[in-house]
Amino acid sequence: MGEILEINGPIVTVHLPGVLNGAQVSIGALDLIGEVIGLDGERAVVQVYESTESLRPGEKVEPLGHPLVAELGPGLLGQIFDGVQRPLASIFERSGAYLVRGLNLSPLDRQKTWTFAPAPDHKPGQRLEGGEVLGTVQETPSFVHRILVPPDLGGELLELAPAGDYTVDQVIARIRDRTGSPSELRLYHRWPVRTPRPYRRREAVGIPLITGQRILDTFFPLLKGGKAAIPGPFGAGKTMVQQQIARWSDADIVIYVGCGERGNELVDILETFPTLTDPYSGRPLMERTLLVANTSNMPVVAREASIYVGVTMGEYFRDQGYDVVVVADSTSRWAEALREVAGRLGQMPVEEGHPAYLASRLAAFYERAGCVETLAGKHGSVTLIGAVSPPGGDFSEPVTSHTKDIVQTFWALSKSLADMRHYPAVDWTASFSAYVGAAAPWWAVHADPNWAERRTKALELLTEADELAHVVNLVGPEALSPEQRWVLESAGLIREGVLQQSALDPVDSFCSPQKQFVLLDLILEIHRRGTRLLTLGVPVQQLLNIPLLGHAKRLKTGYGNDQIEALRQFATEIQNTFERFLQDYAQPPPASSAVTDGEQKP
Repeated sequence: MGEILEINGPIVTVHLPGVLNGAQVSIGALDLIGEVIGLDGERAVVQVYESTESLRPGEKVEPLGHPLVAELGPGLLGQIFDGVQRPLASIFERSGAYLVRGLNLSPLDRQKTWTFAPAPDHKPGQRLEGGEVLGTVQETPSFVHRILVPPDLGGELLELAPAGDYTVDQVIARIRDRTGSPSELRLYHRWPVRTPRPYRRREAVGIPLITGQRILDTFFPLLKGGKAAIPGPFGAGKTMVQQQIARWSDADIVIYVGCGERGNELVDILETFPTLTDPYSGRPLMERTLLVANTSNMPVVAREASIYVGVTMGEYFRDQGYDVVVVADSTSRWAEALREVAGRLGQMPVEEGHPAYLASRLAAFYERAGCVETLAGKHGSVTLIGAVSPPGGDFSEPVTSHTKDIVQTFWALSKSLADMRHYPAVDWTASFSAYVGAAAPWWAVHADPNWAERRTKALELLTEADELAHVVNLVGPEALSPEQRWVLESAGLIREGVLQQSALDPVDSFCSPQKQFVLLDLILEIHRRGTRLLTLGVPVQQLLNIPLLGHAKRLKTGYGNDQIEALRQFATEIQNTFERFLQDYAQPPPASSAVTDGEQKP
């Protein structure tokens, strides 16, 4: 037992002999929870997850004997937690719309029972290693929750409970651990959130994460187990892009961490997600989703902890053999929490006031992504996607620049594109993906062998059109050659017919990989055939007036993902249209008289 010595906002200095760095403590009469982040003899520096108003020096401080941990077990899916994994629905039932300080509730429902099915091959006397599967619980109609031996625990199995209904607190197994002591296992276990969960080895897998967003999947792909960033200024659509990824990505589990974002944006998520249907299973989307909501008006220290809580839950589902996507919105707000705490601790500020360890903290977070072989021999992945909010859209500021050096996929959002109502406002000149080569074999098998070639050609057209646009702004379109005007038109078709995508249109919100390739291939076919006609002397204005060009821009919404064959029929119409032009201009000139050696010959 100790006492408060000094209070500085969320930072409290206490006298607490023997406490360990990283341990959680209970502070004051309200039993506020905090975490020890510094030691100086018998004095400890504690960051408190809630407001410290009304605290005063001399109040009691009591160590809890463990670090900040996440409870991991059945009942996580479909829930909404705050930054330290308190269930907001249960808090609302207790205290209404406003958070009451000191209200510490269990993340998992202690009363609900789950039907446990033990693994049939486990027998008493058998040795179990950490991470092995004890049995399963059918958590939702579409999701099987695998109950794991805690990664740091293993030993001889003494007893395994029979099939039946159990609460998360009931014992389902007993083992003799490595020290020879008996240990009880339940449907859940705890894990410190700042410690990455162990695995057997990392794997190099070239399976892309399909988000249903054409500019992301086709042009700047992200692999399962990869790491990506979505930087962009205010109003560029970062939250909408992340919501689209959370809705439509082909992951088994999606964890959305709202870290310091505005409350109205998270409210939109909470109202929208329960009404959505998973395009892969046909079941409600919330059956594979959980949310961590820590808005900008919530305690700043809990904001710093929230992304660790989210990625720890992601690693837990990864260890069960699932593919998980963790979306953090945004890491800039998390970095601001680091900066505020560092300032109150009196640490030396460096880049724009951020602490010197900003880059290492970012790298440590993103390194928890990966595709791995789990301790149980299964294969799972955690894909990390973080939004970045650079002030004024300055991508050279510290959080964005450090993140750019760490991630392999960079989806840069443009305010100018957003102002033109071009959504998603992903800037194809500033974005990049280091996974293109690894993703190409998958696209060759599941879409078309020519995927990489088409993607490269489209980016070349877009880049050339951007350069020509500067010329047009200076001297006007009349200075361009017919071929250059056709390049501008073709790039416009790519932008409007492929890159733009409406999140509000039920047909266009999600686009399958097969439809993505067909749409791009159609536009490039128009460009190729038009270029050929220009070489035969067809006036460019005649090509620009072809009605099917306007039709090509509307193909994305006119045909669903199950109408690929109808799109291919439109490709035939494109061929026929251009063939008629070709026949008209490829005919030999009519026979005429010729004069040779002064004589007229027929």
